[in-house]
Amino acid sequence: MTLRVLVTNDDGIAAPGIQELARAAVQRGLDVVVAAPQEEMSGTGAAMTAVERDGHVVVHQQSLPGLPDVPAYAVSGSPGFITLIGLHGAFGPAPTVVLSGINRGANAGRAVLHSGTVGAAFTAGANGCRALAVSLDVLNAGDATPGSGGAAVAAAALVRDAERHWSTAARVALDLLPRLTALPVEDILNVNVPDRPYDRLLGVRRGSLASFGQVQMTVAEAGHGFVRTSLEEPGEALPPGSDLALLAEGYASVTAIRAITEVIDVPL
Repeated sequence: MTLRVLVTNDDGIAAPGIQELARAAVQRGLDVVVAAPQEEMSGTGAAMTAVERDGHVVVHQQSLPGLPDVPAYAVSGSPGFITLIGLHGAFGPAPTVVLSGINRGANAGRAVLHSGTVGAAFTAGANGCRALAVSLDVLNAGDATPGSGGAAVAAAALVRDAERHWSTAARVALDLLPRLTALPVEDILNVNVPDRPYDRLLGVRRGSLASFGQVQMTVAEAGHGFVRTSLEEPGEALPPGSDLALLAEGYASVTAIRAITEVIDVPL
């Protein structure tokens, strides 16, 4: 049976990463539909937000470059919201798998809590659909923005998109589909891939979540009527075997995570 795949992201439907991911999925023979935010929605986590007009969520159907036969929808909503309505048939038959990405910048460590890319996958998993989030490690601390927890990209970095190895991340993600479909449905895969040609990857490894993200937000100044934030590199040694450490070494990192877990051994 052909897998029905919903491809989404938080960088917006015009981002090169989502187009490469959709293209790779089509080349693998999957039944693909694309639905993504009209504009960038980085840092929204699993938020349920949307823009309504006359009681209707705003949705525009459009064509993606090189993918004329793939239905694509630009939605005025967050990735989590788009995923949820997709699971309820908003864009045709409900998907079997949600692929979220390819994000500009790694979504690693405990900072995944804030990622719209990972939030879409969390939403799918919590609602009975298998999901994978995939990100390309293209950023440094100077490219990140406070509003995204470090997962978005500064405007100056956008001009380099054409040079990025989106196809490497897409290939790694789609190669992992058999692993994904063997997991419990509530477990998602979070995949981070170095920005390099596929033949220069050192491999694909299972990575634990680092205790921090690539950058951390601090309050640089607080005054009357304003707060100014800044981003800093953690300055701590990367834990061996963590997702960030594996990226730094040149490996693609894969982490199985679960959004909602009940703790049953807390004494009351």
